[in-house]
Amino acid sequence: MAFATSEEVLEAAVCVDLYRTMVRIRSFEERIRSEYHADKSPGFDIGAGRIPGEMHLAAGQEPVAAGVCAHLRPSDAVTATHRPHHVAIAHGVDMAKMAAEIFGREGGLGHGRGGHMHLFDPAVHFSCSGIIAEGLPPALGQAFAFRHRGGDDVAVAVTGEGAANQGAFHESLNLAALWRLPVVFVVEDNDWGISVARPASTAVASNADRAAGYAMPGERVENNDVEAVYRAAGRAVARARAGEGPSLLEVHTLRMWGHFEGDPQTYRGDLATVEDRDPIPHYRDRLLEAGILDEGSVEQIAADAAAEVERAVAFAVASPEPDPAAATSYVFA
Repeated sequence: MAFATSEEVLEAAVCVDLYRTMVRIRSFEERIRSEYHADKSPGFDIGAGRIPGEMHLAAGQEPVAAGVCAHLRPSDAVTATHRPHHVAIAHGVDMAKMAAEIFGREGGLGHGRGGHMHLFDPAVHFSCSGIIAEGLPPALGQAFAFRHRGGDDVAVAVTGEGAANQGAFHESLNLAALWRLPVVFVVEDNDWGISVARPASTAVASNADRAAGYAMPGERVENNDVEAVYRAAGRAVARARAGEGPSLLEVHTLRMWGHFEGDPQTYRGDLATVEDRDPIPHYRDRLLEAGILDEGSVEQIAADAAAEVERAVAFAVASPEPDPAAATSYVFA
């Protein structure tokens, strides 16, 4: 059975996979949030606890990661932002090693040296950066290498709407178009550049409109709709694999929680509606109504995700902390 839309019919298996990916992401983010805050009370101290420092979580933005990464394979490259967990999970990054990295443990992806904003998994060509818009140039480099090696691998650069005003964004789009590189630029528009509302920082109504200035297709997906993201990303990825050059995709998504954990969000006037816009229960209900999911399968997907996350966190907690004497190991000296 499949879910019908005005554009095309998605196979039931695709719909279920999209939903499962979103649930896995949310389960991970909720557990990391709980672990992060567990030892930071009664007074919030961002430097305290076994997960010290800033923490940027992606609840609400799961449709972007699920819809885009469903078209990718491990040989494709993906770069993400300082809010990277959802994209990493959707692209197949080892969840246990990622959890260990977030905890700063030796068993992490970067042996505990990078933390949650600097995750690297060569097995699936994934990386991210805490610097705004700085994931785009590395994606270009990987796309350039893919083209010269032959084959049809692609690079995907995921960034935020605030980054679309940075020089690296425009320079990357220009070079990608000039060299017809197999790269897809994905802009997550969650309405907020930290505490600045999008209309206060960006002149254009849609960053997808900027694609025309660089001679590439641009498409915007509204309503945080995972199936619409899946279709739009499919078009862009297919174009890149066929050697037709880059595309720009913007998704109007939702940041359910603060810019960082501990952010009071006093600047937001939309907080009262956030829970009602949660994309996961909305998609669950659509699939239940269509008969693609039933209550039993919903419960099983949630249980499987929780068990996977529990194993990842257990691995992280059991992994030793790095030896201070080896602080310069695995880094450039």
